Amino acid sequence: MSWYYKPYVSVAQRQANGRKQLEKMKKAGRAIEPLGELSHRTKIATSFWGRAWCDHLESLGDYENRLPRGRTYVRNGSVLHLSIETGKITALVQGSELYEQTILIEPLAAARWKRLKDRCRGGVGSLIELLQGKVSDEIMSVVTDPADGLFPNSKEIKLDCSCPDWATLCKHLAAILYGVGARLDQQPELLFKLRGVDHRELIDEDAVATAIQGKAGSTRRRTLDANVIGDVFGIDLEAAPAAVSPETSPLEPIAAKPASSAPKKRAAKASAGFPATGAGVKKLRSDLGLTQGEFAEWVGVSKQSIVNWEKQRGALKLRAASLENLEALHRGLSAG
Repeated sequence: MSWYYKPYVSVAQRQANGRKQLEKMKKAGRAIEPLGELSHRTKIATSFWGRAWCDHLESLGDYENRLPRGRTYVRNGSVLHLSIETGKITALVQGSELYEQTILIEPLAAARWKRLKDRCRGGVGSLIELLQGKVSDEIMSVVTDPADGLFPNSKEIKLDCSCPDWATLCKHLAAILYGVGARLDQQPELLFKLRGVDHRELIDEDAVATAIQGKAGSTRRRTLDANVIGDVFGIDLEAAPAAVSPETSPLEPIAAKPASSAPKKRAAKASAGFPATGAGVKKLRSDLGLTQGEFAEWVGVSKQSIVNWEKQRGALKLRAASLENLEALHRGLSAG
């Protein structure tokens, strides 16, 4: 009687084989969203939303014994693809073979979402604050409540992996669940998308307007159009009916100007788009009279991102949301 043992294949070789398969998938037209290697991180997730997601998963009794098996996989780059859609997470994890995962998440019940909004009413001042986790502890305790918050419970999660492991939560699925936390570090809005709700419904528009009007500073700052401010924060704001006066805050919304040939010329100039270069970012910030930290808040990124952008030469590779916010600020400046 003879025994056959499969030859050992290193993790690096397995991942190389997996990447070759991914290339074939790309050529066949499949969109691939890599997660990347997280071995350099002390923690898998570092932001408020990412950590809150991981903490919630680890609190679920059904998962606590199986989740640790996925940490190594997500840290060493074995998660080669992870996509988050409304009610669905799809992924590819490289194990002894390339396995495919599907995780279905039930939409947040309408009644539960209404309760959550009611409890948060008046406490969320801006979209940027919400996504950066810079709101009060009271609001955060509401949205992360294990029983009535935004995160799904184990009964709302359905797991499936193509691997031969008989367990409901295999190590590949565990890696994906942790990978979602890492993805939320960069795109926290995906949590709301996953649950099928609109995060903008948590925003207190009156608080946003007040915060914007309070951005008083140097008189060198240019005025931003109310519609543009709405674009940046993802909400609709009414333009203030009063005309600009010397005492008016430089960032306060102003009434629309009468139509004339001059505004038309400015609009045409604005339509050319924002020059997405380091020099373009620096000029826009300078024209607005904002510090790098203040400008970062308007764009919805970290101060370090602004520092890095301004140092770069040539075209910048920006996320769609960041570019949209920069273009909105640029349009508002041109129209001011």
